Order: sequence, then C-alpha cells, then structure tokens
Amino acid sequence: MPYFYGREEGGSVAIEGADARHLARSLRARPGELISVIDPGREVLMSVRLASVAPELVSGLVEDERPHRPEPPVAVTMGLAMLPAAALDEALSRCTELGAAAFVLVQAERSVARGARPDRWAAICREASLLAGRLRVPEVRGPMRLEEALGSCEGPLVLDREGAARLGSLPGPGTLLVGPEGGWTSAELALAPAAVTLGPRNLRAENAAAAALAIALS
Repeated sequence: MPYFYGREEGGSVAIEGADARHLARSLRARPGELISVIDPGREVLMSVRLASVAPELVSGLVEDERPHRPEPPVAVTMGLAMLPAAALDEALSRCTELGAAAFVLVQAERSVARGARPDRWAAICREASLLAGRLRVPEVRGPMRLEEALGSCEGPLVLDREGAARLGSLPGPGTLLVGPEGGWTSAELALAPAAVTLGPRNLRAENAAAAALAIALS
C-alpha cells in the first residue's frame, strides 16, 4: 500500500480529498487497518490505525511516528522535451520517484506531442510522490520553447550523446534538459551553455531522463 498525506492534531490524523477517496473506494480500506501517513509540515512518517473510512474523510489514531526526510540533499529540475503521451507520463513518474525537484516541459523542434495536460501531469507527479514517500510534489511548468526554459532555469545542462563531458564527471546541475526521441537540433544545441553525455548508447528519452537524474543526484 502506498503512503498517504495527512495532517496530525492531538494524536489524530485526518486524510481528505483524493487520498480519502482512493482509500475508501479503490483500496476499500476498513477501520482497524494500519496505514503509513506522511505529514509534510512536520517531516514525520506515522503508522496510523484507521478509525473511520469515508470518501470525504478518513481518520485514524497515530500508533507510532518517526522522522522522515526523503528529499535529496540537492535540488535538480528536469527539463523534459515534449514526448508522446505514454513516454512523457513515464518520465514524469520515474523522475518524481527518484527525487526531481520540479519539471519544465520543453516544446522542442523535434517534439511530436503538442497538447498540454496540466491536470494529468500534476496527478501523475502526486501519485509518484505518494508511492515514493516524498514530502513534496514537484511542480510541472510549460510547455515552453527551449530559449525560454534556458532563461528561466538555474544552472542548465543539456543532455546530448555528443556532449563534450560526461554527466557523472561534473557537479550536480541545477537543471538537466533531456531532448525528444530525435534529439536536439543543431540550432537548439547552439543555445545551450553546456552539453553533457551519458555515453555513446542511444537511449529512449524517458530512460535517459531517469538515468541522468540518478547520476546528477548521486
């Protein structure tokens, strides 16, 4: 069972909104069950014994709690080129689980996908944050052109197979930009302050994003 977000007051915990509906309807939780609840404001993980379960409100009593600080010590924003829907969903989910601080979506010249789905992207990131037990849900901005993304992000590095330096040899970037399946164009690469590589292998964009973020966070 995934983690849930809740607020604690006087030893009691209240879970509302989407989490309450998920517990009551999808998971069919029942009073007496023990679940794991994160209180982001207090940075604690609680074991909560459910007392009442309804789609509008789930409540329970705290049986145990301990400090919970799962966020990476460095903040890396992922700049993801717009990909086909399934691939972009996968990249957002996996990078959220790994610890991405935020996302900037880029309408690259070779991007296939065009439509914006902010509600779906936010839901994907929230579900992935709950699964991973994170304290926060990354914000998703965009889509925007690469020039705008580079100007709005801190410490951007562009991932390119022909990059001059290996990502693992550099200090962690503030922002790591991953191109579409066809790669960045020469005009886009000319805009980048620096390009880094994961090596000579050709990776799917969603796999490259997850691998690059893991390296950057290490």
